[in-house]
Amino acid sequence: MEGLLGTKGNLKVRVNSCPKARMSWRVKNAVRWSFIRGWIAYHVAPILGKTIGFGTFISRLSLKLHKANGEWVDYGVVDYRVVTTAFITALALALGTQASPGNLFYHALGIDDDPAPAVGDTGMNTELTTEYTGNVRATGTHTELAGVYTSVATNTIDEAGPFAIVEHGVMGANSGASTLIDRHIFAAVNMDNGDSLVSTYTLTFTAGG
Repeated sequence: MEGLLGTKGNLKVRVNSCPKARMSWRVKNAVRWSFIRGWIAYHVAPILGKTIGFGTFISRLSLKLHKANGEWVDYGVVDYRVVTTAFITALALALGTQASPGNLFYHALGIDDDPAPAVGDTGMNTELTTEYTGNVRATGTHTELAGVYTSVATNTIDEAGPFAIVEHGVMGANSGASTLIDRHIFAAVNMDNGDSLVSTYTLTFTAGG
């Protein structure tokens, strides 16, 4: 049996670009002293620790905005910070009691960057509440590889804004008071109803020796 089989149709490929944030925003964010200090710590501390023999915990935060109209904006790495005393205490307690330190992968957003982040922080300055979809913080999808913990979450706004988002935290519950791993601040990212902010939190552990 012989014959011919033909196919016919159209193939369409759609590429969603993710342009970087405006240069003016990137410059404004990068010239902040807390960003500069954090950048130095993030890049120098692990090298120094390995050289003279001490371990380090240090983090960074990256953001991408997905607007309700489908557009994307990539803000890149917006801040570097050290972890909080509350987080270190939770880890030490977990080791002492052989219990879990908790589900430390919920991402919070806020609208108040004053005062600046400090190791003694236990929560956000002014966090969103009902503005979140479902009125809860986004749950991060987390991975760990070679001493690097990464948590990625998407917070979507479901109320009319605009809201100038200037702070981010990773916490131990999807609402209310809980252990704060870290708090970051950055130049304002404006969000409105239907906009989503994808936050990628990376915590790097470097052994001493």
